[in-house]
Amino acid sequence: MRAAPGRSHPHANAAIATTHASRNMTGRFIPLNYLILAVTSFSIDPGPVAVPFTRNLDRLNSLAFADALWSKRLDIWTSDPSVQSKIANRLGWLDALPFITPQLGRLRDFAGSIRDAGFTDVVLLGMGGSSLAPEVLRQVLGVAGGFPRFRMLDSVDPDAVRDTFNKPETTLFVVASKSGSTIEPNAMAAEARRRVVAAGHAEWGSRFVAITDDNTQLHRRALQDGFREIFVNPADIGGRYSALSFFGLVPAALMGIDVEAFVSAARDMEAECRLPDARQNPGLALGALIATGAAVGRDKLTLETPDSLRSFGLWVEQLVAESTGKEGKGIIPITGERQTTPWSADRVEVIVTVPSASASGRQVPADAPRASLAMPDLRSISAEFLRWEVATATTGLLLGINPFDEPNVQQAKDATRALLDTYDQRHQLPYPEAHATVSGARLTLSSAAEQGLGGTAADAVLQLADTGTYVGVLAYLPPDASPFDEALQAFREDVGRRTGRPTMFGYGPRYLHSTGQLHKGGPNNGIFVLIAAEPIDDLAVPGESFTFGVLETAQAIGDFQSLDRTGRRAILVRLPRRDIAALSAVTTTLLDRCRP
Repeated sequence: MRAAPGRSHPHANAAIATTHASRNMTGRFIPLNYLILAVTSFSIDPGPVAVPFTRNLDRLNSLAFADALWSKRLDIWTSDPSVQSKIANRLGWLDALPFITPQLGRLRDFAGSIRDAGFTDVVLLGMGGSSLAPEVLRQVLGVAGGFPRFRMLDSVDPDAVRDTFNKPETTLFVVASKSGSTIEPNAMAAEARRRVVAAGHAEWGSRFVAITDDNTQLHRRALQDGFREIFVNPADIGGRYSALSFFGLVPAALMGIDVEAFVSAARDMEAECRLPDARQNPGLALGALIATGAAVGRDKLTLETPDSLRSFGLWVEQLVAESTGKEGKGIIPITGERQTTPWSADRVEVIVTVPSASASGRQVPADAPRASLAMPDLRSISAEFLRWEVATATTGLLLGINPFDEPNVQQAKDATRALLDTYDQRHQLPYPEAHATVSGARLTLSSAAEQGLGGTAADAVLQLADTGTYVGVLAYLPPDASPFDEALQAFREDVGRRTGRPTMFGYGPRYLHSTGQLHKGGPNNGIFVLIAAEPIDDLAVPGESFTFGVLETAQAIGDFQSLDRTGRRAILVRLPRRDIAALSAVTTTLLDRCRP
């Protein structure tokens, strides 16, 4: 097995004798005898955090955490019975592989039937953890020859909905929702149904598939409406921990991925993540490094990947942010950041490599704390899903928080619902009052941002990005491959260069179901720039009084209100029109005013 790349701490011993020869594995042993070598070769160089890192490894060993985790001992997390009960209902991911293995034949046969039924497209309708793993698989592994094109929709932007639903007559729609009541996939599904019926398919249910928990609204609707297939997932698997359950494996099968090999790689990683010694356990050791960094002020977990794994960062981001960002604590995952953003002393680096892929070009100090993960090939991505789930749970334990709940996610949902109720009564959304106007765009500051600026104009909001902070650029515009994406990514890069601070980026409403928990529940060290613009060509939501555009705008306003109520420094930018020139005019002004 190929050894992980890495840079040794300048004070490291030249060589340390192997202690893993009995496992027939070789690799680079890092300072202080920390080598973790599993399905992927993995090394940790803790650098300046070596002492507290050692303490955390010792703590995990003294708690026998590996055994406690896999045996689902609730007392390891808390002595509070009410919290124990909540955690007990979220540990099903530990049994995901035993659950999914007997289902692999069913998945393979189902995918074959779809391939042979004349469908040209499969569209997954989901949000957050229920849809991000499939999108990673689509981008990393792709769709096998002969299988329908696979697309994922996790946006209510009317332009995105319209573009994704352009072939309803030959599309299979997969509705993925753990609760079955999430507003976004329900709105998408309603429009998909309308288009399928309009395309001449009166028996529209035969062109839909559901992935959900037992007896949810979606489960009951799917039974009633005669969905082609229903996959009922264990209710004790949370959305962001569901990559190795039906939520990840049904889409994987529909892409023609070899599900047996996919599960086999994850099973090998599970065996390594059960090892009792935290120094040998690839999940526990990674979690210990991440938690150690946060404890000493290095809470910006910076993931460096080759372009072929860029989408994997989205999945890691939602898992880490939503699991750890609560009670004023949390890890800020920095993914997809361009290399021009300077390195800062509040970061921990994780480098992921695959053969024949270029490594990160960022200039990083030699003694920066880092983990190096060398995947043998892209097909081992399933092993990384498992490793990061264990690592995130471990981080939660060491931070003293429950990594399986998301107490602040509901805030933005409630705010959106209240705004939609107001719209239903008044046929107009209540926009917040603007503090300034720039090139026709209306700028509104949260109370904390206004106080932080101390009378300085709202367009100087990026001046608040000082030591220890990060900047989140959050856009309610057509996502990903739209014309806006390049301009938004360039703005993010310029913000990083100008402020010298780590940056996050997210499209709404996608981020509300992932990093949104961190933004409101984690440490109050974020500066948030929310950008929204009403669509030029809106689209009605069937059966509702509001449109997709109204829903999207309500979510932007609702999240801004939630950030404001939790004392976060944020600015809401309402563009005067939806075009690149309007966006560039505002972002240029914000950047020009970045420094006093």
